Amino acid sequence: MLDDASLHPVLDTPTILLTGSTGFVGRSVLNALVGVKYPVVNVTRKNGVPPVPGVQDFIIGSLTDEIDWKVPLSGVDVVIHSAGRAHVMNETHSNPLQAFREVNVDATLKLAQQAADAGVKRFIFISSIKVNGEETRAHRAFTAHDVPAPLDDYGVSKLEAEQALLALAGRTSMDVVIIRPVLVYGPGVKANFERMLSVVNKKLPLPFRTIDNRRSLVFIDNLVDLICVCIKHPAAANQVFLVSDDNDLSIGQILEKLAVAMNKPSCVFSFPYFLLNAAASLVGKKEFLQRLCGSLQVDITDTRKRLGWTPPVSVEEAFAITARHYQAQHSGSSHG
Repeated sequence: MLDDASLHPVLDTPTILLTGSTGFVGRSVLNALVGVKYPVVNVTRKNGVPPVPGVQDFIIGSLTDEIDWKVPLSGVDVVIHSAGRAHVMNETHSNPLQAFREVNVDATLKLAQQAADAGVKRFIFISSIKVNGEETRAHRAFTAHDVPAPLDDYGVSKLEAEQALLALAGRTSMDVVIIRPVLVYGPGVKANFERMLSVVNKKLPLPFRTIDNRRSLVFIDNLVDLICVCIKHPAAANQVFLVSDDNDLSIGQILEKLAVAMNKPSCVFSFPYFLLNAAASLVGKKEFLQRLCGSLQVDITDTRKRLGWTPPVSVEEAFAITARHYQAQHSGSSHG
């Protein structure tokens, strides 16, 4: 990490180029930028999206290193790059690492180099906690200063992009800001968090009360708030930030808090982990159980101190907002 402060302060009302606005994170970032009336160049693969005041759409095909960014970068002060090839649970590509590198490394660096050439002052890269690793042990949380230890191709590609971006910052006048979120949740969340909402909503019994793990999560509004702070904060220049709600929970606590948020009885009960592990092994779900019951904690002390930032939404409020949205979308699927 470079420790120099930015010598190129960002304007009070910067023009932002945003990628990935159709994704879960990017969509919320776009809404926030529109809310504070920043001019936005929205790089998207979708035609026919209704125009938004203050937003100029720039249509691309696939995100590759062959795109000429000169036109959309004209007059841009800050790039927020949230697009990329996402982590894939059931990979089908014959060379997954190459596929991740083409999008997450090569295309990212092409955009960043052209941004620096165009006089962009800051490049914010949405990375992943997978750069640090997959699991923490003995309640020792990851920090931004740990030696990276990615274990999958997605994490490797994100780390390689981070390293190349910081090297670019070292030889140009463009600042780079790297943000590594943990699991992001909020209204419309998919994957494992949506599954937890579903089982709690259906009042299914869950044998996780005595699992002594800790998970860091981040509510989408908290992540977006940090991204917006990083647009102009001088102390963000050339730094890596971890982000969470700063309230780590066990799997049992997550499920119990979701039950409260959904106004459902808690159906979490105690069950010996070794029996749970044996049962999961029998049905081929051992890896899934380990992800659910393992620990992944991040320490955001550096983020808080360097930026003077605190997550604005509490876990309880965030769970309530997420639960209300889920129940509104699934009002006919359960009762009680």
